[in-house]
Amino acid sequence: MCDETKLAEWASQTISRRHFGALTGAAALAACASGETAGQASTPAGLTERGVSFATPDGTMDGFLVHPSKGRHPAVIVWPDIAGVRESKRNIARKLASEGFAVLVVNPYYRDVAGEQFADFAAFIADGGFQKVGPWRRKLDAEAIMRDAAAIVDWLDRQEAVDTTRGIGTQGYCMGGPFTIWSAAAVPERIKAAASFHGGGLVRPGNPMSPHAQLAKVKAGLLVAIARDDDAKSPDDKQVLREVADTLGLTATIGVYDGDHGWMVSDSPAWNASAAATGEADLLALYKSALG
Repeated sequence: MCDETKLAEWASQTISRRHFGALTGAAALAACASGETAGQASTPAGLTERGVSFATPDGTMDGFLVHPSKGRHPAVIVWPDIAGVRESKRNIARKLASEGFAVLVVNPYYRDVAGEQFADFAAFIADGGFQKVGPWRRKLDAEAIMRDAAAIVDWLDRQEAVDTTRGIGTQGYCMGGPFTIWSAAAVPERIKAAASFHGGGLVRPGNPMSPHAQLAKVKAGLLVAIARDDDAKSPDDKQVLREVADTLGLTATIGVYDGDHGWMVSDSPAWNASAAATGEADLLALYKSALG
């Protein structure tokens, strides 16, 4: 998972902030060439987007909502990685909205701060982001995320753009990976698809709140997309998840992808366009089959 060792590796590979900016700029151009709206400055045609906020048991959560301008659509909850809400995550939401979904990117750190804290991963690394978010991140245990998920679903189901006759999907990156399973366990009657991309901590032996232990409460199709370097560190996790999913009769795609931790995110040093395209295709397949 994304930890201080991984960030140190990324930082050592970055000659300077300016150099990293050039790299992420190149990635953005490549993403645009492949259809991803990297660096989007305005709302794509046919979509409506806005910043939102709503009450939860723990305070006021904020986020970014984007959806087709007409009609009602299945909702999707996006849990960001450690760097939080930023343009790369808004672009993921915009691209998904263009496929016919009402997409909410939530701020997981709302208990402490509102809005964007880092413009991109380069800023996160350069500004000591891991240390900054540490106290915020420690509050994001299973119980907190499950409370949040219930409040998010309640809010989404009251939005005109959301089709409440269809299931809700949720996807998460890095630390957001386990949040998707906790969300699906918290609101199983509404969340019908959960996708974890290079998620950390999906298997926590001996912990009853471990995501793999919470699968017993889930009624959703699953996509667990594991980074190859994460798999090298924890090679047994995929088998544990497979066995639990099979025992419970869950529909689950669980596999190791041809990308390192962070490969799905366009401003990550590990971004991999080819592997990201595969992940996006698998995600759409999950949503189209599971959300009704």
